[in-house]
Amino acid sequence: MDKFRKNDVEGSVADFDAALAARAAMRPYLWQRGLSLYYLQQYEEGAQQFRDDVAVNPNDTEESIWAFLCEAQMVGADKARAQFLQVGRDPRPVMRAAYECFKTWAQPEAILQAAGGDRQGHDAFYAQLYMGLWHEAHGNTEAAQAAITEAVRTLYGRSSGDYMAALAAVHCQRRGWQV
Repeated sequence: MDKFRKNDVEGSVADFDAALAARAAMRPYLWQRGLSLYYLQQYEEGAQQFRDDVAVNPNDTEESIWAFLCEAQMVGADKARAQFLQVGRDPRPVMRAAYECFKTWAQPEAILQAAGGDRQGHDAFYAQLYMGLWHEAHGNTEAAQAAITEAVRTLYGRSSGDYMAALAAVHCQRRGWQV
């Protein structure tokens, strides 16, 4: 995980794979490995990692979305949406909105609206991140860049230490986006 946070995505996969070689039963719990695989464009293996996670954690909204993001790269958004993983109801309004937008192709402004008045905290960060990922899945690079760089700039993105905050920064670095 430390290697991923430092944008050594290749090294992170090597470490995750070494952990799996030592203890294969860990596989469904290594969602972080799936994120690393996504950034290495190993979409098939990434999608399987996320599907394995949802099999043991059937309420994992984020892994459902990431499985879709991987599969959309392989088979296109329409086919990926047809096999979208069903999960339980997420208690977080932002993630419920994100799940519905990805699943139905509803406009992503609903994700931002779910953040309410939060402009710098947890909800603002997650809303901007998933709104950006939604735009990227639709090929709208400008809107994706604007949203994800805004996520990184939030107070939460800059100071929380959250793995997903690191992911947003890595996302920008991998795409050459200035924050």
